[in-house]
Amino acid sequence: MKKLLPIILLLIPAAFAADEFEQQKAALLAEKQNIQNDIKKINAQITQTDSLSKSEQKFGKDQQTRQKTDLDRRQGEIEELKLKLSELNAEMQKEKNSVSIAQTQIENVNATRKALGAQLAGHCRQLENFIKTSLPWDTEIRLERTSALCSDLESGAAAVEEGFSRLRAIYAEEIRLGDEVQISNRTIVRNNGEMVNANVLRIGNQWIVYQDEAGLLFGIMGKKINENGIYEYKWKENLSFEERQAVKTAIDVKLSRKPPQLVKLPLSFTILTP
Repeated sequence: MKKLLPIILLLIPAAFAADEFEQQKAALLAEKQNIQNDIKKINAQITQTDSLSKSEQKFGKDQQTRQKTDLDRRQGEIEELKLKLSELNAEMQKEKNSVSIAQTQIENVNATRKALGAQLAGHCRQLENFIKTSLPWDTEIRLERTSALCSDLESGAAAVEEGFSRLRAIYAEEIRLGDEVQISNRTIVRNNGEMVNANVLRIGNQWIVYQDEAGLLFGIMGKKINENGIYEYKWKENLSFEERQAVKTAIDVKLSRKPPQLVKLPLSFTILTP
């Protein structure tokens, strides 16, 4: 019994030691399990991080690829825009040249029209002077129309086309006046100031004669040089018998008082001297 007591005493600490060892072992195993769990978590986090990193790397590469593709596309668009801009500049320059040429042509046309207007005005003034020095037949009416056209051409109020049309109409009227034979009953002023009603016969722009209604007074229009050396028209009233008969016969034929016949008329102008 005495021998067993030390053994029991020795076994009790050993039992306590074994129990403590088991506890430590269990604690270590639990800690190991925790560490393994932490390692798994860390590995899972690492795996997740690697996956995210790969995804980010892939995303970054994709972004770089897209950016490069977009940059290349934009660079191509810029080059295309530069080409279009260059073509547009060339087209604009072409248009500017066309506008410049058109402007020059317009200026040339305007200068030509201005020169034509000046020439028409010159012709109009010549026609005006002709009317002033021609036979005094409706002179005021003819001069009014001609002078108005001259003023319009000189002031630019009438365009070249309008001026040409009006001037041509006036010329046509003057040509008709020079071609026709006309008789009318008019009040004339004789050289002595007496006013009489007479049949006035005009042959073109060359000859005007009159015979009063009583058939007693006659006259032939003639030119006279005044003191300034300018021609003016005046009646020649001291006619010879042959001249009076010629005037009377011509007027009677025109008025259908006599049958048509050849009449010898003194058509040449008589230049009267003061």
